[in-house]
Amino acid sequence: MNDPSFFSLFVLPWLIKIGFAGVIAVAGYYLTKVIVQILDKTMTRASIDAMLRKFALSITKSGLLLFVAIAALSQLGLNTTSLVALVGAAGIAVGLALKDSLGNLASGVMLLIFRPFTIGHFIEGGGTMGTVTEIGIFHTRLLTTDGREVIVPNGALYNNKITNFSTQPTRRVEITVSIDYEDNIAEAKQIIEKVLAEESRILPDPAPVVLVGSLAESGIDLIVRAWVKRTDFLMVQSDLQEQIKNAFDAAGITIPYPQLVLHQINTKSQAA
Repeated sequence: MNDPSFFSLFVLPWLIKIGFAGVIAVAGYYLTKVIVQILDKTMTRASIDAMLRKFALSITKSGLLLFVAIAALSQLGLNTTSLVALVGAAGIAVGLALKDSLGNLASGVMLLIFRPFTIGHFIEGGGTMGTVTEIGIFHTRLLTTDGREVIVPNGALYNNKITNFSTQPTRRVEITVSIDYEDNIAEAKQIIEKVLAEESRILPDPAPVVLVGSLAESGIDLIVRAWVKRTDFLMVQSDLQEQIKNAFDAAGITIPYPQLVLHQINTKSQAA
């Protein structure tokens, strides 16, 4: 055991390999930290979303450390080719098992990059309508108007139509009012226009309009369109219908309801 040739032939080479592996591991670890810090500062200056930034940094750090570990193990004479193949096979297996989750992950990244909506926006998407309270990597949380929290997978949002009601400062109120065929169209339009003129929340530009929509089965449909501030939309839509109904009642204009008129034919008298 004290033979110098044993030490030089067997022990020393292993000590050198372990030393090189240790240097690679330590240097790789600190180099990874430097790269991650530089990437973090770069993404912060670019105003990239904090959640997306943390996710990207985590993936980058894990990838670099895995590369460092493989490089260190290769110095010890281990067959890293088999290790890389094993990691790749495991990655494919995990990818197939978590296909839906990875799809939501990719959709979450795209939502954070392109930002079709942000926290606080009122949107409709994924079969749900509500205010965005959280945008996660895998799902988005919405608070509905009746106080329910709905968790929507990001894939259902990104891969379907998204309606954002909060990006524009104004919205157009559109309601349909029906009058009887015996009523005067011009008079009804004048009454509605007066109601619109007296409503202070309606914006003058674009100007509100009253149009004849259709000659329906039960009456004549008038379409009322007016622009309001986004925050006034629901209340103005409700108040206009009430104000028009009251104004029609005062003027004697009838709002018809669906009805069916039957004409009975006396076949016996016709035959006689």
